[in-house]
Amino acid sequence: MGRAFGWRTSHPNTHTQRSGCGGRYGGHPGVRSGRTYRPCPLEELRQTGDRWTRGGPPRRSLRGLVHIWNLETRRPLAALDGHGGQCVTWLHTLPRGPQLLSQGRDLQLCVWDLAEGRSAVVDAMHLESVGFCRASVLAEGPQRWMLAVPGRGNDEVQILELPSKTLVSCLKPEAGARLGMPMCLQLWQAESSPRPLLLAGYEDGSLALWDVSMRKLCSRAACHSEPVMGLALDPRRARGVSGSAEKALAVWSLEGQQALQVRGTHELTNPGIADLKIRPDSKILATAGWDHRVRVFQWRTMRPLAVLAFHSATVHCVAFDATGLLAAGSGDQRISVWSLYPPT
Repeated sequence: MGRAFGWRTSHPNTHTQRSGCGGRYGGHPGVRSGRTYRPCPLEELRQTGDRWTRGGPPRRSLRGLVHIWNLETRRPLAALDGHGGQCVTWLHTLPRGPQLLSQGRDLQLCVWDLAEGRSAVVDAMHLESVGFCRASVLAEGPQRWMLAVPGRGNDEVQILELPSKTLVSCLKPEAGARLGMPMCLQLWQAESSPRPLLLAGYEDGSLALWDVSMRKLCSRAACHSEPVMGLALDPRRARGVSGSAEKALAVWSLEGQQALQVRGTHELTNPGIADLKIRPDSKILATAGWDHRVRVFQWRTMRPLAVLAFHSATVHCVAFDATGLLAAGSGDQRISVWSLYPPT
C-alpha cells in the first residue's frame, strides 16, 4: 500500500478527488514566492456534505468519521466510525500496529488498530473535557506514551500514561491566575533533560511551560491579546511560534528549556490563525488562516515565501508529513496537498 493520510469526514461514499493543474514557478508547482497567487496543489481531496475542522494529519470532521486516504492512488481506503456522529477533534498515529488515536466531542478517546487493513477500536477512554483543545502525545518508550488532555477544571490539564490510562498528574495554575481554558497543548522532551515538559496556550493569550514530573509551572509569557489558537515548537532551536485571533504571530524561545521569552512578532495582513506547523527539517513554517489563505515562511528568518490562495473558506489546519508534503484542510470541504520548496 502506498503512503496514506487519514482525514476526518462524514459520508464514506461521497469523496471525489482530482489532481492539481500544471504550471511551475521556480521549481515549485503553482507558487509565486512572496506573492498572493491562485495556485494549484499537487493533489486535491474533496469531501461533499461535510465541513472540515482544525487539526493535523490525520484529519477529523464535524460528523465523526475518520477517512483514510492513499495519496498515491488518490483513493479513500477506509471510513472509521467510533464517535457516534460527534465531531472528531484530533487524530494521532502511533507506530505500534500501526495504531491511531482519535479524540471526539463525545468525550471519548479511541485507539484504532489499522494493521493489515483492519479498522477496529481496540481500546477507549473517557475524557473529562468537551472543549476543542486537542490532545498531545509524547513517546516514552517503544510501547509507552504520555498523553496531555484538557482536565475536568476550566484551566486544568491532565497527563496520562498509555496504554495503561493511568493518571500521572494534573497541571493547574495557581488560584487567581485567570489564564482561562487551555486552547492548545504540546508535550516535548529536550535531549539534555530526562523530564518531559508541556507547552500550553491559554484563553487569556498567554503561553505556559510546565515541568510535568514536578507538576510545576516553570515560566509564563504574555504572547497575545486574544486566545492562543495554535502553537508550533522547533526542539532543535528551542524556539517556537504561536497564533491567535489577532493580526500577528508571536515568536518565542525557551532559554535553557526553562524560561519563555517573546522574541518578536510578525504582522499579518488579516486577523485569525487556526493552526501552525513547522516542517520536520525546521526550514519552513506554514500557517492556516481565517482569511482562506495558507501562508508559508522561512522559519529561521520569518521571511514570507508564499501565500496560497487556493481555498474558498477558512483554512482550519495544516500539516507536514515526513517527506515534506504539506496538507491543508478547509471549511470549503477540500484538502489540498502541496509539494513546496522540497527538502534537499
